Amino acid sequence: MTQQHSAEPAETTAVATVVKRRDWWRDAVIYQVYPRSFADSNGDGMGDLEGIRTRLPYLRDLGVDAVWLSPFYASPQADAGYDVADYRAVDPMFGNLLDADALIRDAHELGLRIIVDLVPNHSSDQHEWFKRAVAEGPGSPLRERYHFRPGKGKTGELPPNDWESIFGGPAWTRVPDGEWYLHLFAPQQPDFNWEHPAVGDEFRSILRFWLDMGVDGFRIDVAHGLVKADGLPDLGSHEQVKLLGNDVMPFFDQDGVHAIYRQWRRVLDEYAGERIFVAEAWTPTIERTANYVRPDELHQAFNFQYLATSWDADELREIIDRTLDAMRPVGAPATWVLSNHDVTRHATRFANPPGLGTQIRLAGDRELGLRRARAATLLMLALPGSAYVYQGEELGLPDVVDLPDEVRQDPAYFRGAGQDGFRDGCRVPIPWTRTGSSYGFGGSGSWLPQPKGWGELSIEAQTGDPDSTLELYRTALAVRREQPDLGAGNAVEWLKAPEGVLAFRRGEFVCVANTGDESVTTPAYGRLLLASGEVAETDGEAKVPADTTVWWTTA
Repeated sequence: MTQQHSAEPAETTAVATVVKRRDWWRDAVIYQVYPRSFADSNGDGMGDLEGIRTRLPYLRDLGVDAVWLSPFYASPQADAGYDVADYRAVDPMFGNLLDADALIRDAHELGLRIIVDLVPNHSSDQHEWFKRAVAEGPGSPLRERYHFRPGKGKTGELPPNDWESIFGGPAWTRVPDGEWYLHLFAPQQPDFNWEHPAVGDEFRSILRFWLDMGVDGFRIDVAHGLVKADGLPDLGSHEQVKLLGNDVMPFFDQDGVHAIYRQWRRVLDEYAGERIFVAEAWTPTIERTANYVRPDELHQAFNFQYLATSWDADELREIIDRTLDAMRPVGAPATWVLSNHDVTRHATRFANPPGLGTQIRLAGDRELGLRRARAATLLMLALPGSAYVYQGEELGLPDVVDLPDEVRQDPAYFRGAGQDGFRDGCRVPIPWTRTGSSYGFGGSGSWLPQPKGWGELSIEAQTGDPDSTLELYRTALAVRREQPDLGAGNAVEWLKAPEGVLAFRRGEFVCVANTGDESVTTPAYGRLLLASGEVAETDGEAKVPADTTVWWTTA
């Protein structure tokens, strides 16, 4: 795999003064760390906060601006920490509050910001509120903080409505006294009732707890789910999970959520340092997503429509235009993302035919997938706004698609319906070294088995190799910082291009992405900055290979 760049990478070591950069979130590159799979400091096979802290210099040198940490709160781990029992405590498997404090402080000293996950749609069934609600029985005031209801049928033997869990099966579970409680995810994740004032009071207190510890923002899990339609009406459809992100749902994207986020924004604005909110909001349209990032609400929202777009020039151009058009009126930055902890890694998605969705258990054509993934990365980083990088994608890691069933831990797999339950494949611990029992992840094994050959994709193996995917990311992020026309913005100027090719200008910067399966000839727009593959330039023209993205500057 070859790549080109025209000069030595810029110095990528960030300094603490970067933290003071105004409106940093409008063009930030944010790196997602999945704590249990990033670095293990104590050899128990599970990643932890101390492991992350010791690896922060790697992230600084990679060139990212902020680190988003998936949940590390006290939790029974029914859904890898997205079932929170105590929002003000660190789960012992990850460390303790002193470890969290040290991580935040060290990150700031390195010029990195820390964004933590917040899970406000549901708690763990081991949360003190829920345990007491169940123990106290019908009529308990604590049941009003969740959605407890009597069942239907002669003896209440049927669920209160026909809603289905995202993880498969009914979205209701019956407790021994006969009442049912709502859980849009696993039964161990009961949904809060956000109509109850105590829930809002508690979460504003939780926000202040972590803001006082110095975190720079929150990624809001299931930001679209907090408010349910009045009366919890039947949906009247089966296989409801297939409607997610495509249709109006009585339990998602209700207008009432916006009042909650306006309250939260007032809390956040009490703190100095440009703290931010990022919404995980699955909505039917990008225009609905824009409602979450109006000036008095949240700062960013994940662009799931872009993530789900095939490697196709026409489809990509349509979603890029729609995204920019939707964000421009509300003054929010667009965000761009290719992978996260819930979807098959894009190096594997792009290795397969389009139309298979975002959860795939097929390896596909590894060489093709990597070539497209590299090209897609340069396209993403050239677009105006903020970009997200999921741990290991800078190594070109594929999904691990052949995990034995006996080691899988995704609750969606065990529920048997709903989501495909293949998320474990993108959560396998990343490799740091060529050798070792867990390729440098920790001192012994890893909580999910790593495949043979993982070491050749490791940070150690790729560092210093000019053709490696890691060095492509490092160079791209350095060039992105250098080029004044990259980063923040709200528009691109499309250029005439052959079929299957995207070409656009941003000031003196030009990006060309060939999504086709054959080489194309385009103008050589100026000085070549970087390419994801080998580009031949002759007499003012450039031959751009299939599945290749090129950056030029006309300066």
